[in-house]
Formats: sequence, C-alpha cells, structure tokens
Amino acid sequence: METKVTGKVIVVGDNIDTDQIYPGCYLALTDPKEIGSHCLEGVSREIAPSFPQGGIVVAGRNFGCGSSREHAPIALLAMGAKAVLADSFARIFFRNAVNLGLLPVICKGISRHVSAGQTVTLDLDKGTVTVAETGEVLSCEQLGEQAMLILEAGGIKPLMRARFGK
Repeated sequence: METKVTGKVIVVGDNIDTDQIYPGCYLALTDPKEIGSHCLEGVSREIAPSFPQGGIVVAGRNFGCGSSREHAPIALLAMGAKAVLADSFARIFFRNAVNLGLLPVICKGISRHVSAGQTVTLDLDKGTVTVAETGEVLSCEQLGEQAMLILEAGGIKPLMRARFGK
C-alpha cells in the first residue's frame, strides 16, 4: 500500500449513515460497477456519476453510523474511492473499511478545511493531510500496526489467504 495517497475530494456532512452511503434497496446487486454507481446516493444522486476515479471522500463527524452493513465500504471502493478522511467514524464502519481494504483516516476538523474539487495528499508516515490549493497541513491520527497490515494486504481476506497459503 502506498504511504502517500493523493486525490481530488468530495465533501459530505456529519452523520452520514450506511443507508446514505449505500441504500438498502440495492443490497441484492452483485456487480461492483453497478454497486459503485449507487454509492452515496442517499446524500446526492450526483456524487457517484461525477466522482473522480481515485478520489477521496471527506466527511464530518460520525461517518458510517447506522447499521453494520459491509456494503457501505464496498460501495465506496467500487465507486473508486482511495480513502475516506473524516472528523470521526462510527466504530463498526471503521473496522469494516479496514477489513475490506478501504483506507479510513481520522483527521479532526478536515471537513471545515477543504472544499469539493480540491486535491489533498495524505501522508500515512507523517500523519498529515496537505491541501494542494492552500498548502495547509492538517494532522491526522495514524493507523495502528495491525490495521496497516490488513490494508497493505488489500483487506482481511487477502491477508488470511497469504498467511495460511489458501
């Protein structure tokens, strides 16, 4: 996994729940492209079609609250998101994201410091996010060693397959 992640951002608000990230009416879908096309539809139907490939979702407080639906991080990955940077995450969403290979990083206050369309660079080694347009550098929480191992493997299943040779 890259220790520096750069991408254009979209910004969503506080308390974005898993049903807003991936509405329950689409749970029967299995095609990743189709799943990604409905991502964040509960916030705006305009997000997924215009999401910049390799982009970064920036959110306010409590991103991923609600159900323990694994479809939410799956949909974000299928939409093309490299990472989600948020003021805070719902705990179950955070663990599901790591386990599925989506990079979630807590960066308190980030939702007030960036605007849609700006480019940010997340430096995992330094624990910083730099906003290209302003040069502002924000501190973020660093991920633990185990979370990094899972993310570097592409998720918990690839890590276990590699570890146990299956």
